[in-house]
Amino acid sequence: MGNRGQGSVQWNAMVPITPVVKWMIGICVVVWLVLQVIVEKYFLGQPHITYGLGLVPLSVIEKFFVWQVFTYQFLHSTNLFHILFNMLLLWWLGSELESRWGSKLFLAFYLFSGAGAGVLYVLVMAIYGAVTQTFTGWTTPVVGASGAVFGLMLAYGILFGERIVYFMMVFPMRAKWFVLILGAVEVATLLNSGIGGSSEANLAHLGGIVSGFVFLRGYTWLQQRRWRNKSTKRGRGLKLVVDNEKGSEGGGDKPTDPDGPKYWN
Repeated sequence: MGNRGQGSVQWNAMVPITPVVKWMIGICVVVWLVLQVIVEKYFLGQPHITYGLGLVPLSVIEKFFVWQVFTYQFLHSTNLFHILFNMLLLWWLGSELESRWGSKLFLAFYLFSGAGAGVLYVLVMAIYGAVTQTFTGWTTPVVGASGAVFGLMLAYGILFGERIVYFMMVFPMRAKWFVLILGAVEVATLLNSGIGGSSEANLAHLGGIVSGFVFLRGYTWLQQRRWRNKSTKRGRGLKLVVDNEKGSEGGGDKPTDPDGPKYWN
């Protein structure tokens, strides 16, 4: 990612890793390496863990495995590049956001984006299946932190929109345009492959963007409401005092200015 300062762009690839980001990466790596690669692949021989903790729309709808909308984001495919790409983005984007927001707010945003992406994925799959009687992808587990990461991309584009990032590691552009292009690519891919037809779960990626936007709008609204309430309560305890006493006529005292003084008490 790039930092823009005084007309120049500085490349900042090594962002110091922050506490929550470190924990999220650690959990994802341990789950992937121990449970999926070692236990599931070499001991169980069947993807029981992936089907139990990954996001399977049919399991959520019929068996009420609601925990899957949360747990799926800590699993990844056995392809090394899948988890490597997600963890790098979590490091680069997440550390910047956590440094700006603080750990508690960042953790809430990250988990909300990931879980929200899962919920939206299941809802859209259910509606699409009910309307078209097409159930492609209903029994295929969705795994990965991509939904949450796409939420981070949205937040980064909003907060650091003027920074320079490198699209496809080659083409420099401002972060806000990068996010818009990425969203457009996801929409185009989804329309081309159909609901549930892509192996990359583009619907979940878009769900992460939508969930991140909802969180940011909701949090902003709550902060503004809280500020207005505090201002109102503070205003109720204030009194406008007008000192308009006049000196006695002919008494030698100078009359007080009828327009002042006014002050808040």
